[in-house]
Amino acid sequence: MISKRNFVKRCAALSTGLICVPYGSLLSEMSSVQAGIYKKEAMFQEETPGGIMCMICPNGCVLREGEVSRCRSRKVRKSKLYTLAYGSPCSVNVDPMEKKPLYHFLPGSRAFSIAAAGCNLSCLNCQNWTISQTSPEKTRNYDLMPDKVVEECISRGCKSIAYTYSEPVTFYEYVYETAIVARKAGIKNIVKSNGYINPEPLKKLCSVIDAANIDLKSFNESTYLKLTGGRLQPVLDSLKIYRDMGIWLEITNLVVPTWSDNLDEIRKMCRWLSDNGFKKVPIHFSRFFPVYKLEQLPPTPIETLNRAASIASEEGLLYVYTGNVPGNELSDTKCPSCKKPLISRQGFRVTSNTIRDGKCDSCGRIIDGVWN
Repeated sequence: MISKRNFVKRCAALSTGLICVPYGSLLSEMSSVQAGIYKKEAMFQEETPGGIMCMICPNGCVLREGEVSRCRSRKVRKSKLYTLAYGSPCSVNVDPMEKKPLYHFLPGSRAFSIAAAGCNLSCLNCQNWTISQTSPEKTRNYDLMPDKVVEECISRGCKSIAYTYSEPVTFYEYVYETAIVARKAGIKNIVKSNGYINPEPLKKLCSVIDAANIDLKSFNESTYLKLTGGRLQPVLDSLKIYRDMGIWLEITNLVVPTWSDNLDEIRKMCRWLSDNGFKKVPIHFSRFFPVYKLEQLPPTPIETLNRAASIASEEGLLYVYTGNVPGNELSDTKCPSCKKPLISRQGFRVTSNTIRDGKCDSCGRIIDGVWN
């Protein structure tokens, strides 16, 4: 787990407008325990001749007694697959909605954000590798069951719970059951995900969540495999399911030099999004900074981000943003018709918002999003 000192330094480096409150300072009385170990049987499992198959994601792990899944969050015990992450978040914070990033979903509000260790991909550029590339058995965890998550969310004045930082797919059962409790209390549910999940579990999850930001890491199958260890097509399939089930959706494309900065591929990606019903879905081109196994690379040139944004607009995408760039006017929301700035942002902070009843206050055009 990231130390408090490093956590604060990381927050300060990201943005001057960041609200970032470590959970330990909120609930110092909470004990750090291995609460989720063998507490909850995993959903979507099947017995096969080779062992128990996890059906949550395209990895399709088949595990024998005592073996752990590729995401490090599922383990077989007495011929049953268990989640190791249930009720055991290793990171809990209060974040601005804009950090997810979600720019068209309750802007300016705060999200009670939780993560359990583990991820079903192995991205070379992961910024949260200290928790994503390990197991809930090896992290210092909080005992925070679903009803307590909702209680704390409400007490902190948050309108939503965000399942984020690592990969929510790997702590699926915890997300799903917490979201059910949250909905009953009038709290929204958000996932920040890589979209690497099978259709049936995703459809079930969509029945209890309200918004998602999905990382579309490349538009090249070979690059996807080499950069993440996963495949592109399942992510594209997930985007269509989110779209069809009416979940508010935004997409992030981290532009990594020499990996995902090919402008022809970015154009193909934007054209695919435009042709497949995603014109109204905000897309965030995010600047890469050297981290984890790609520390030798330079940061993404701002000119590359700006060119990617121009390509997206040329291909018909209506809401295009660039991120991780201080003082960036491409973080502001503008009316697609009259081009008037409607929401201004400084870092993760909303400085002004003139959208009224979901419409541009100048020309009256409907601005796609969830505004209240």
